[in-house]
Amino acid sequence: MINLVGGFAMGGPVHETPIDDFEAILRLNLRPTYLVTAAALPHLVAAGGGSIVFTSSRASVSPFPGAAGYATAKAAVTALAGAVAVEYKKHGVRANTVLPSVIDTPANRADQPDADHGRWVTPEEIARVIAFLAGDDSAPTSGASIPVYGRA
Repeated sequence: MINLVGGFAMGGPVHETPIDDFEAILRLNLRPTYLVTAAALPHLVAAGGGSIVFTSSRASVSPFPGAAGYATAKAAVTALAGAVAVEYKKHGVRANTVLPSVIDTPANRADQPDADHGRWVTPEEIARVIAFLAGDDSAPTSGASIPVYGRA
């Protein structure tokens, strides 16, 4: 099972960020991940195991100004993955997290036209890491947070 739901919204400094904005970015990134994971776990346990890949962000381990809500939400996603890895290990369920940096998408290029896009990670590169973590070749790996930073 692959958790890909999430989103980004820039904010201000912590003391200037309205609590509603902070909670909205938490709901956007953490709530769907939790709900989908909770729904999938009984099926994975019944099947004798499987793999869950969570999508967090480099910002969860290396925050930047104006992104406290986003960094917090993505750190919570990583913590949830760690909890799942520990709680379901005896059931053969693995849980790992990818931590992409800025993703090379048309929207990000439009938002940051002067950035060095060649340093960003592509969706295809992220997909290959996710496919590895979901597959049998990564069977010994659970509870890992994998940086997927591109050339940044």
